[in-house]
Amino acid sequence: MGAGNILKKPWRAWSAPKDARASAPPVGPGCLDDVVATEAGAATRWRAMLDAWALPPEILEQATESPFIHPPMLFQVPEVIEDSPSHQRAREVLEAGASVLDVGCGGGVAAFALTPPATSVIGVDHQSEMLAMFAQNAAARGVECQTVEGFWPAVAPLVGVADVVTCHHVAYNVADIVPFLRALNDHARTRVVLELPDRHPLTSLSSAWEHFWGLERPIGPTPLDLMDVLAEMGVDATREQWHAPARAAADIAQNAHFTRIRLCLAPEREAEVRDFLLAQGPATRRDLSTIWWNVSIDAQARTLNLH
Repeated sequence: MGAGNILKKPWRAWSAPKDARASAPPVGPGCLDDVVATEAGAATRWRAMLDAWALPPEILEQATESPFIHPPMLFQVPEVIEDSPSHQRAREVLEAGASVLDVGCGGGVAAFALTPPATSVIGVDHQSEMLAMFAQNAAARGVECQTVEGFWPAVAPLVGVADVVTCHHVAYNVADIVPFLRALNDHARTRVVLELPDRHPLTSLSSAWEHFWGLERPIGPTPLDLMDVLAEMGVDATREQWHAPARAAADIAQNAHFTRIRLCLAPEREAEVRDFLLAQGPATRRDLSTIWWNVSIDAQARTLNLH
């Protein structure tokens, strides 16, 4: 089975306008359409906490290249995908021949952990290099594949529904979180599964920002804040906390290079960054959360009418 064509659209970044398992209660009928996003509540707090991460203009002006990088090589699928609660929660509701939509797919770890039983995957990402990796990984596994380039939910109208929707390590990049989550829900027949670290991923650089710039960085939001947003939307979601070994950097030189760029430092300071990282020592583990919910039959009917 081959990979589908990559749909290229010039979308700008989207900033617009329990312990139960498979038996968990689904999203209530009509709740995502009928509930107005409470802009005075959890969604506004989520946006405010993410806005606090904005870099001061006087630092950005000194950057020789954009610090907002997601190098594709860091998102490749490993030879063996370790199992996790996120993969388990998605897999347990998939039947043989099912489909998966992976939003912010990168190389496709979230999707290809589910093949089999899934035999069809859709990858959405705003970087064409990520989608090329995703398509190559699908072809290597004999999995039917479609890819859509652009920012979610701006490209959501171009994307078909799937049995399960996965979205790993994306939520902290989304300020306008309610439309993002609603579009995930509207594209799932059975379940939506999100994965995110318990602390904003940029907190790992907080000590470096303090060291090189004297800049104090924020700490929020957290998965609890996302659960508050979902509750306001009427979504009965479940959160599972777990931990995994920290991902080792490919090598210290590569780590220093990418860190130097993210810190808006000049190339000639890369050796300083390397020395700082060596002095800090590597992280030993990652604390993560899986957030998931079942989609109601009513929501499925509404979604299918859109396609």
